[in-house]
Amino acid sequence: MEGRGIPAVVLGTDAFVSLARAAAVKYGLPHLAVALVPHPLGGIEPQLVLDKAETIVDDVLAALTRDPAAPAPLAAVAGAALVEAPDDLDAFQAWAMTERWSDGLPVLPPTRERVDRMLGALTARRAAIVATLAPLDGRATLEAIAINAALAGAEPAHLPVIVAAVRALADPRFNLNAVQTTTHPCTPLVIVNGPLAARLGIAGGANALGNGHRANAVIGRAVRLVVQNVGGARPGLEDRATLGHPGKFSYCLAENEAASPWAPLSVERGFPPTTSTVTVVGAEAPHNVNDHGSTTAEALLRALAGTAATTGSNNIYLGGEPVVILGPEHAQTIASSGWAKADFKRRFWARARVRLDDDLVVIVAGGPGKHSAVIPTFGATRAVTVPIEAWG
Repeated sequence: MEGRGIPAVVLGTDAFVSLARAAAVKYGLPHLAVALVPHPLGGIEPQLVLDKAETIVDDVLAALTRDPAAPAPLAAVAGAALVEAPDDLDAFQAWAMTERWSDGLPVLPPTRERVDRMLGALTARRAAIVATLAPLDGRATLEAIAINAALAGAEPAHLPVIVAAVRALADPRFNLNAVQTTTHPCTPLVIVNGPLAARLGIAGGANALGNGHRANAVIGRAVRLVVQNVGGARPGLEDRATLGHPGKFSYCLAENEAASPWAPLSVERGFPPTTSTVTVVGAEAPHNVNDHGSTTAEALLRALAGTAATTGSNNIYLGGEPVVILGPEHAQTIASSGWAKADFKRRFWARARVRLDDDLVVIVAGGPGKHSAVIPTFGATRAVTVPIEAWG
């Protein structure tokens, strides 16, 4: 009937009601009826699934046979606003957690002075929108990104890297909505290439994915806070990771280009060596590969491919681009056998493949020691590389 809404209902399990309601609001349907069955549905007997379905038949019929309630008015997503927060730094930590601004680690108050210092020459463009971020279509303005960078303790020089990463995350190939809301333990891994990595001190050598490197820590953390606070993936609500992993605090490194026998990832992806880039990958935690005995590429390949070809990996049934981080010593072993990076990728794929649409991201990073890492991904995501813009 003219002027009336179309009856509809969302079906789901009770464990994910917060995600269902958030999605309804995102699409302008906050009034949408939701019919829930007890979690879980997967991995149970078919008869139990039918029994659960029977419990919501009446709710579904009622929702589909009556006019939906009038939608609540929706305010446009606003830009940054000044709010009252505790002056005491310890009290601010508790307040930030209550407001869901924090990731659980201490944060710095994003005062007007601190944010303006972060923006620097970009202050006049603070309202410019860099990207729209899933799952709630939050508008990542330069100011919003700077606020989260300030929360993370980043320096103004780090902002172009953070902005580039945010821009890359919004590329449809990355599939940010799925990475943000899945139960799978994935999060954006930020890989930095080019001259800017060295200038900013973004580590790609020993312990590059560990502690002790401020630039790695604050850049990765700022990106995570942006996707949480602007994108709207709040842990336990829209972010439904069953376990998660520590990279959801910060996950950033540079490629160790000086120790690599091959062209860096950025050049492989079509950028000149003088261009600094960011690559984002929807990644699990690293799976270590320990091989102190192999002296040929073929022998080392067995350990690397065997680590990748695990039956519990999302890449088994969703494809995608798992990451192989070769330690410099392992990379030299492979190169000394006469293999180019393309040779390694092709033979690794042939040994570890589980789907025809798999691909690989291969970089060299780390310090001394015969260790490498395989990083599975969410699967239904692709790595995206963008240049880092110079401002000022």
